[in-house]
Amino acid sequence: MADTVDAAPERLRSRVTWLISQTGVHSHRLLSDALASADSRGYHYRLLAALDEFGPSSQAALGCRTDLDRSDVAEALNELSARDLVERSADPLDRRRNIVAITRAGTRQLQRLDELVAEVQDRVLAPLSRSERKTLVRMLTRVLEHHTAD
Repeated sequence: MADTVDAAPERLRSRVTWLISQTGVHSHRLLSDALASADSRGYHYRLLAALDEFGPSSQAALGCRTDLDRSDVAEALNELSARDLVERSADPLDRRRNIVAITRAGTRQLQRLDELVAEVQDRVLAPLSRSERKTLVRMLTRVLEHHTAD
């Protein structure tokens, strides 16, 4: 990425939008490669994380919590279910709905993915101190919340 930054016109290098975009491309590639090494994708990580934190959920609720389209949720859950990382059961209150829960194997996979994600975070943020990392997270969170507030 250093070559990209140095080769770019100053007009771009001074734009936060360009810097965020370029950093996003780089970090996405690193994250995708790391998750692929564990036979996973970002969607898998997002869904397992939501199930672990919030407990069993409907597919619709998972889509909302992870900002994934319904068809992407269904496809990713099919993949996770085939690997026994999640299990589906009929909702006792509405038999037309499925409730999805993380399995023990899913929890173990999530822990493995957490480790990989932490390694990627360290690589992406390597030039920053611990304090700078916290500040960056705080500032990016504020910006994102501003643009996603209802």
